[in-house]
Amino acid sequence: MFTLFEPSKTKIKNFLAAQKDLPFSYEEVGASKEKIPSGYPINHRRVQLGSGADAFARARKAIESWTMYRLNWTRIYPPDTPIAQSETVCVVVNHGFCWSLNPCRIVYVLKETGGEIERYGFAFGTLPGHSEEGEERFTVERRRADDSVWYELLSFARPHHILARIGFPFVPLFQRKFAEDSACAMLKFVSQDGFK
Repeated sequence: MFTLFEPSKTKIKNFLAAQKDLPFSYEEVGASKEKIPSGYPINHRRVQLGSGADAFARARKAIESWTMYRLNWTRIYPPDTPIAQSETVCVVVNHGFCWSLNPCRIVYVLKETGGEIERYGFAFGTLPGHSEEGEERFTVERRRADDSVWYELLSFARPHHILARIGFPFVPLFQRKFAEDSACAMLKFVSQDGFK
C-alpha cells in the first residue's frame, strides 16, 4: 500500500490486521532456504561483522531486535515482534516522495549449532498488500574454522503492486540500498559502541 503521507501507527496497525491471515503472495514459500527460484531478481549482501563468541551474541541480538530495519528510511511495525514462525510485521518505507506499507510473515527460523558453522536467522515472505512478491532471508553466522562472524541478506522479489511495476527500473536500486544500509546498521550494532 502506498500513501503520500507518513502513516500513523493506527493506520499501520489496521492495515496489518487486515493482511495478517491472508496467504502469501507468491508460490515458492520457503525457497530461500534451499534453492532460489528462477524468474526473480536476486538481492544479496554478505559482510563480516567481527569475530568470536561475543560478536556472534551481539549479531544474534541485532537480528532479534530488527536492527537491519532501524534505518532513517525503513522501520518494522510492531518493533518488538519476536522472531518466530508465522509472526507478521509491516515494513514501513519512506521512498522520499511517498511511503509504502509492506506486510510480511515469517516463513521459518534458522537455529543451527554444533557444526562447523553456527547460524541464526529467519526468512519472511510477502503478503498480498506488499509492493513486491517474494522472500527475504537474514542470517548471522559464526565460522568455527577462523571464528569469523558474518551477516548475510538474501532475497528474491519482483514487483507486485502496479506502482512497483511502473517504477521497476528503480526497485533494484532501493533493494541494493537496503542491503547496504542494513549491513551498515548490523556492523554498527555489533561494534562495542552499538551494543547495549
